[in-house]
Amino acid sequence: MDTILQLAPQNVWKHFYALTRIPRPSGHCEQVTEYLVDFGRKLGLESRVDEAGNVIIRKPATPGMENRKGVILQAHMDMVPQKNNDTVHDFTKDPIETWVDGEWLKAKGTTLGADNGLGVAAIMAVLEATDLKHGPLEALITKDEETGMYGAFGLKPGELDGQILLNLDSEEEGELYIGCAGGVDITATLEYKEEETPADPAVARKITLKGLRGGHSGLEINEGRANANKLLARVTHDLLMEFDCRLSSFEGGNMRNAIPREAHAVLLFDATDVADLEDYIREYQDTLSAEFDPIESGIRLYLEEVPMPATVVPVEIQDNVIDALMACQNGVMRMIPTVPDTVETSSNLAIVSVGGGKVDIRILARSSSDSMKDFLADSLEACFSMAGMKVELSGAYSGWQPDVHSPILHAMTTSYRQQFGNEPAVKVIHAGLECGIIGATYPGLDMVSFGPTLRSPHSPDERAYIPSVAKFYAFLVATLEQTPLK
Repeated sequence: MDTILQLAPQNVWKHFYALTRIPRPSGHCEQVTEYLVDFGRKLGLESRVDEAGNVIIRKPATPGMENRKGVILQAHMDMVPQKNNDTVHDFTKDPIETWVDGEWLKAKGTTLGADNGLGVAAIMAVLEATDLKHGPLEALITKDEETGMYGAFGLKPGELDGQILLNLDSEEEGELYIGCAGGVDITATLEYKEEETPADPAVARKITLKGLRGGHSGLEINEGRANANKLLARVTHDLLMEFDCRLSSFEGGNMRNAIPREAHAVLLFDATDVADLEDYIREYQDTLSAEFDPIESGIRLYLEEVPMPATVVPVEIQDNVIDALMACQNGVMRMIPTVPDTVETSSNLAIVSVGGGKVDIRILARSSSDSMKDFLADSLEACFSMAGMKVELSGAYSGWQPDVHSPILHAMTTSYRQQFGNEPAVKVIHAGLECGIIGATYPGLDMVSFGPTLRSPHSPDERAYIPSVAKFYAFLVATLEQTPLK
């Protein structure tokens, strides 16, 4: 485990290691909040928690740099809690176990928390350093970004003084982001009266779909990765048609912004269909594997015998819900017409729960176009309304509109070229960043987002490219030294 402490730059990795020891899934940020405030106060810096639960730490300018614009270093403290099905881990109690695999840092069967722990660790390294040159600094470490950007939404005017915001929450070193998509949460619910399990001879089988790559529904939605909820809805639909079976329950996914990797359903079949059912499932797995090769290489679809459930979903409800899941938009809807290699509009069928008299379906829709975001949300609302479900929209936020004339962007582009000998890529990202929300509260902020290279955040395959962390931190330090004058 201690090998992480020998990685360079040690002043960043030591803080990231400390963060891996502190449970900090979204919704459970109490321990990390206390740790960050204590960290700032031990450095003699003004450190506090605002009304929304964000940590704000101020560091004065170094001598001779007082005339520079104030910089806000921003990252979020929480992480996405995802684990492999066979991994025993309690994200509210257990530390993240890491290991070095060549040039990559990984976690053992869970998300790594480099999103956004490495951004927080870099901020801590800057706050602690006594040999850097910088103007006035403010650290803004927000709460519960992954579940709804609640910390950013709760940030009040007047809490911050800086004119520049550096968001350290993107995942490709050498890329500078100056815009992002907006988003909206769609929740479809239905309550129904359960039916007792029919008395006819039947057997219960749990159909499990697992082994998918999952990933970040903003960063990796364009890669064609399989969505476990969407695929299992398809399998369930065909089983209902082929075997005239009954649905008892359906569960898949647990985070709106993570592409679901696993899902399972319990169905009742006629006992005489079991042999054919086993062959059918094997053939279906082969079909899905062929369709998604080589994007998905580990798709598993299998049956388990389970005790007979006491209730089933009424036929009309099961058919309407499965039809709606089949019909709803999932994945990329449209690319940006003027930037055809960047996703404009997408949706993620993130969470499905059917059983116990309730249906709960949750989707995150994203778009850098507000009109297309509204159209997609209306389309999804129409889809589930036709199934008799109540549909609610919440947590809507607009995208961050790019400013190609940004002074800090110009300074950073020049600095990167001088430091590394090549041009950074200037991009708009499809993932949601807190910049748009913070920028709406603090109009006129000059903002850029950047970070080290990560792969598959929001999944147990999350990993950080170790050499990129040194470049990221060196670039951050150089940027602070070259902050424009007031």
